[in-house]
Amino acid sequence: MKHSAPRGRQLKRLACLSAATVVAGLLAAPSSGLAQAPADPGTPPGVDEVASTPNLNQVAYLPKTGPFATSTNTDWAFKGTYAFGGNYNGFTVYDISNPKAPAVAAQVLCPGSQNDVSISGNLLFLGTDSQRTNDSCDNAASTNAAPGDRWEGIKVFDISDPLTPKYVKSVKTDCGSHTQTLVPGKAGDNSVYLYVSSYNLAAADQPNCALPHDKISIVRVPLSAPASAAVVATPVLFPDGGYEGGEGKSATTGCHDITAYPEKDLAAGACMGDGVLFDISVRSAPKVITTVRDTENFAFWHSATFNNKATKVVFTDELGGGGMATCNPEIGPNRGADAIYDIVGRGSNRKLEFRSYFKIPRTNTETENCVAHNGSLIPVPGRDIMVQAWYQGGVSVWDFTDSRSPKELAYWERGPISATQFVLGGSWSAYWYNGFIYSNDIAKGVDVLELKDLRTNPARRARTDLFNAQTQDDYRTW
Repeated sequence: MKHSAPRGRQLKRLACLSAATVVAGLLAAPSSGLAQAPADPGTPPGVDEVASTPNLNQVAYLPKTGPFATSTNTDWAFKGTYAFGGNYNGFTVYDISNPKAPAVAAQVLCPGSQNDVSISGNLLFLGTDSQRTNDSCDNAASTNAAPGDRWEGIKVFDISDPLTPKYVKSVKTDCGSHTQTLVPGKAGDNSVYLYVSSYNLAAADQPNCALPHDKISIVRVPLSAPASAAVVATPVLFPDGGYEGGEGKSATTGCHDITAYPEKDLAAGACMGDGVLFDISVRSAPKVITTVRDTENFAFWHSATFNNKATKVVFTDELGGGGMATCNPEIGPNRGADAIYDIVGRGSNRKLEFRSYFKIPRTNTETENCVAHNGSLIPVPGRDIMVQAWYQGGVSVWDFTDSRSPKELAYWERGPISATQFVLGGSWSAYWYNGFIYSNDIAKGVDVLELKDLRTNPARRARTDLFNAQTQDDYRTW
């Protein structure tokens, strides 16, 4: 069986798991997760049955509610005792002051895929990557309006009171905002910059997204005057057009996701056909240091994570756009996987050198979408350990301290939504925050997991007041 990356800008929505594709009638609430299925990695758990290693356990579950009940959950951001979860219909504010008893504190109805969130201070940024009739939260999908009357981009909210977010400003960007990366300004610049990633796979001009789209949009937000936020640059990252693509391999046209490490003046871009290392010492003018390609095994460069020392980058391959069953022997261990690269050299001579792949070692059923997706570091001093979402492959904790020999330390997964039909679901993002793992399940809701392992227990003492997975900082300062 041959699989290829999605084609066309509408098909790119497959990578976002459009809510329309989820079979609403199958979104039944899961079991509590306390009854464990057999932990045989060769025997997938049954429908809504939970399987895990003994060191990773579900301590809370909160189903989707209200206008978000049948819409796709997406990415996370965290501030203080609140978690902000994106959804195709807006975002939910969760009170996580007691992680074992999370509660919905507020919901903001504001439709527009995929509604990824990021936070700086009292500001929340919501990314819209679908053409809407206007820039308000009272909008609809736009298919017939003239290009100039369609809107997609960034919305800015004031979350000084997390229980009553207030809409402040919108900024329209070319091709919308599939993801956005928050980068604080340098000393003396009381601003944040949003690196807005978007792309066009249609191989044709489209409203608001003309080709060639080999750029990102950079939005500057003055923190003292957020209503004056505006696009300040649209740097072309691939003047040569980037990777031209191939059978089952995505061409480069913009980026899917960028992760910044501002303290190191570095960013890593997953740009569909290219992995990229950037110098971001000038925030409004990122420069490509080096690029890397994997034309043998990578279909779609999706996201990136630095280790804490910024000497390595983990790139993910979202084979099939997140809408295929790829965790099986037929696809194998090197496709739809993570790839670990060491950063070697200095300054502008730095290169990315491939070391190994990592993929969860379990076989999923053919009714489960499973592929490498969003994760974050676990703050274990002296080790490179991360937690990662694999859609219906569940949540995996793995160690890449030895770049050439990564190994899994723990996993937790829920069985398929259906044993007979392919239904999109599973963990979109799984991140470590102040001692617990929070998973935003596309179809089900919020799962809170607790990791108890001698190898990772030092991380339980680390605390931070703000967490955006795409904006890394040195966790030794937490």
